[in-house]
Amino acid sequence: MASAEPDTIPILLVTANVGSVFEDPSKLLHLWLREFLDHVAQRRPAFIALHLQEVGGKTYEKSMEYVQEFIKKLCESDELRDYNRIRVYLDEDYNSAEHFTALGNLYFVQNTVDDVLMWNFLTHEWDPVEGKSIHTGSIETVASKEKAKFPQQFFPECKWSRKGFLRTRWFLNGTVFDLVNIHLFHDASNLAACEEYPSVYCKSRRRALVHTLERFHKDTANRPVPYFVFGDFNFRCDTEGVIKKLTEDLTVHRVQNAKHDSTKVQYRDADGANVLTVGKKEFFHNDQSTFKESWLRQFDRELDSLRSILYEYPITFPPSYPYEEDPLQPCSYMATRCPAWCDRILVSPAARKLISEGSTGDSYGIIGADVCMGDHKPVYLSTRIKTSQDNLCVAHLSPPLLTDDASACKRYYWESPPESKNQPINRIMLQ
Repeated sequence: MASAEPDTIPILLVTANVGSVFEDPSKLLHLWLREFLDHVAQRRPAFIALHLQEVGGKTYEKSMEYVQEFIKKLCESDELRDYNRIRVYLDEDYNSAEHFTALGNLYFVQNTVDDVLMWNFLTHEWDPVEGKSIHTGSIETVASKEKAKFPQQFFPECKWSRKGFLRTRWFLNGTVFDLVNIHLFHDASNLAACEEYPSVYCKSRRRALVHTLERFHKDTANRPVPYFVFGDFNFRCDTEGVIKKLTEDLTVHRVQNAKHDSTKVQYRDADGANVLTVGKKEFFHNDQSTFKESWLRQFDRELDSLRSILYEYPITFPPSYPYEEDPLQPCSYMATRCPAWCDRILVSPAARKLISEGSTGDSYGIIGADVCMGDHKPVYLSTRIKTSQDNLCVAHLSPPLLTDDASACKRYYWESPPESKNQPINRIMLQ
């Protein structure tokens, strides 16, 4: 007799770089909130994970009141009134250059979910999740999260960076998984990015990402578990390849601006009309709509070398960055960077095993396609995860990243949830 299919929980994962929203909150904040909450009302997931980057924008000290308003409106919204367990982690200590990441992890659990626990990274035990808990300011000592900035040597060209990750671990109705918010390095110069592929920036992003994933796998205190990693990866298209594609029948002209000591490269047609201009922070094509066509996908290559350890649902949406920040131009790209799929939701092999394949309503896309959401469109994954998956061999399903040593793959199982929610659930090692 075939075993019954496991129960599932509908979840919604969202990543959004909201830096520009807080640069002009009077225009964009209510638009962003309305669109996000409308999406929640449409999907009605039992569990919501919202990962934010650049919370507060570039001038966090001036945006604190807007950040608090943002959180208050979310938590008190009608659309979230059935989510009786809320956890918020906002890294707001902008005076601490050593630790500040400007990351924000927000989680909302509906009252339909019975067993909800969070991992305590200090005691290595599970803690019950009840009510609302908001951690703001300096969150260094909060034990239900793990946070780190990337080592400075990963991106020596940058004098100071907020880039890093913020991780939480969850137990939902017998299923364990990590949720990782990540923000990787950007392309500082279009001119440098188009010199070769992979560019110097692409290599820095890969080092930081592999460093992070290896940290999870090699963590001796907390053995690897299935994880979803979603944030602003700053993945860029192969800029060199894109330019070659766009300029096959054009002539190149270098334009030197002595006053500003800057160089631009212009590509002109046979009539002398400028078609494409590339500068340090300029990437202007006379038909910006071309970047929404399917040809660009072939140049989205940064994830290719890691696809054996990071799965992504098929991308069917246009690049998520860089959109105009003008509410009157919600669908137009800025002429600053080559449009790219910076914002992603990636899944480890073990986490993919938790997903109920072919679930009705599975969707991977952007929120606010026709509404100004700032320079980044939020990216979401709506799916269902299986419950009662505590007997999975976690490490067996998720092999070590960069090693051929089979002995490095130890098998870990998770104990069943205790009868009392107040008792911790601990790992047991079988071999």
